[in-house]
Amino acid sequence: MLPDRRIGRARAATARALSILGHPALVMPVAVVLSSVSRGAPAEVTRVALAAALIVAAIVAVYSLLQVRAARWSHVDASAPAERVHLNRFLAALLLTAAALLWIAGQPAALVAGLGWSAAIVIVALAARRWMKLSLHSAFGAYAAGLLWPLLLAMAVLASLAAAVAWSRLQLGRHTTAEVAAGLGLGVMAGAAFHLLAGY
Repeated sequence: MLPDRRIGRARAATARALSILGHPALVMPVAVVLSSVSRGAPAEVTRVALAAALIVAAIVAVYSLLQVRAARWSHVDASAPAERVHLNRFLAALLLTAAALLWIAGQPAALVAGLGWSAAIVIVALAARRWMKLSLHSAFGAYAAGLLWPLLLAMAVLASLAAAVAWSRLQLGRHTTAEVAAGLGLGVMAGAAFHLLAGY
């Protein structure tokens, strides 16, 4: 049987791995592609959807690295309250801009709505910051799972990942139980709203 210290280290390592695996920048492109393919979208639309998700993720990654290199942030995770507000404002603006560009380019409404609801999640997190540091990892994990309706097996896999990521955020001390639960709830509502308004 492992000593308590080794159990603690193993748990922390597992939590870190899950937090990385369940990062929105990794989960959302997968969900977007699976959702697009499952609805029989043309290959071109699927490529645009994947490209949009990857470009947004890449811009956020580069932006975060630049903030750290300029000594404005202490870490790319943007854990400090001021850093998190800065990142979320940038992310909300980026997602809304991407949605607008896709709409102007005449892309399907589902792609525009997908990015629009992503922006809404971030905006709600910003609005709630006085009361809690809402877990965006949890929110986007639940949202990604919701996008896959009615692919029940794929939904179950991503929902399980979202639950595991929620656990990891608690283990790492990044969020409270209420913040994780609020994130999961927000993601579920965004996924439901996407399907209701998109007519799926």
